[in-house]
Amino acid sequence: MPQILIVDDEKAIRQALQDILTEESYQVSLAQDGEEAWTLIQDNQYDLVLCDIKMPKMDGIELLTKCSESEIDTPFVMISAHGTIDTAVDATKKGAYDFIQKPPDLNRLLLTIRNALSNSNLKTETKQLKRKIKKGFEIVGESDKITEIKQTIEKVAPTEARVLITGENGTGKELVARWLHEKSNRAKGPMIEVNCAAIPSELIESELFGHEKGSFTSAHKQRIGKFEQAQGGTLFLDEIGDMSLSAQAKVLRALQENKITRVGGDKSINVDVRVLAATNKNLKREIEDGKFREDLYHRLSVMIIQVPALRERAEDIPLLVNHFLEQVATDYGTKPKSVDKKGVELLKSYPWTGNIRELRNIVERLVIMSNDQITEENVRKYVEI
Repeated sequence: MPQILIVDDEKAIRQALQDILTEESYQVSLAQDGEEAWTLIQDNQYDLVLCDIKMPKMDGIELLTKCSESEIDTPFVMISAHGTIDTAVDATKKGAYDFIQKPPDLNRLLLTIRNALSNSNLKTETKQLKRKIKKGFEIVGESDKITEIKQTIEKVAPTEARVLITGENGTGKELVARWLHEKSNRAKGPMIEVNCAAIPSELIESELFGHEKGSFTSAHKQRIGKFEQAQGGTLFLDEIGDMSLSAQAKVLRALQENKITRVGGDKSINVDVRVLAATNKNLKREIEDGKFREDLYHRLSVMIIQVPALRERAEDIPLLVNHFLEQVATDYGTKPKSVDKKGVELLKSYPWTGNIRELRNIVERLVIMSNDQITEENVRKYVEI
């Protein structure tokens, strides 16, 4: 049952609103001014506050501002007999869901309350989903190499420095990129990922910079590229060692000038993005072989983060196994299983050529094929390495 707090200095209005909302199956609390309401809000979790604006001691706008500054995101519906357009605009700018004049139209009031509660539930679900997603992007491990990477991320993320992330396939390079973005000053902006190895060389420039209508046979309409999509945020160029030399030249120009030009266009477009790049290749060797531009390498590698292979940090495997057991259980909606000590030791001894990605797949296989306790025998039977 949704809990609503009614804040109004007129007793008759408080009582009338309480009677109406109680009849609609809402649980109602009352406060006669902003100060009393503030005390109640700190001690209780309300689903909505129905708040008068003109009140003694602390008015409705002050209460709304105080809640906003304290990061209390309970929706406010403001009511006032002295309302003007300016008052309504001021209230909504300060975070109110809606503004209703007194005496309120009953149908509009109830509709506004229902909509505000639905909107609040949607926001709560979104926050829970974001927390779930963020948990799935954890960097799990306590080995020296992983601890060093975490410390580097803490130092580098708040800067605008470009970072080159290197390491074998499946080691978690994209995870490092994700955390560099999440801990940066651009975290509220988008993080756009481009897998350079998955895009044909003839399409990579269109993918990165966009194209104008009619610039080539299949360009039936204008397209915004990844650089523009990442405006104000982060562009992650994964597997950049597979990018064509012509595209490398254009990326270099974009990094130098903070401008791009769409394919088939002649207009320069300003871009404000932080570029992170990753590769499983030895770029210095690629430079020697004429496959990668040295000037681009130096632009991208202000900082270099080397992500170790899983076999180089085997002491993290027990933590990773538990992490994946919980993750799989959440995905399947089941109780997490466990692996016995001998099973874990056996997992630690494997070479893991596919690194963390391979370990995650193996844990899921073991969860599917084993009972509540995953044994050494299960590991020997179902892990084909």
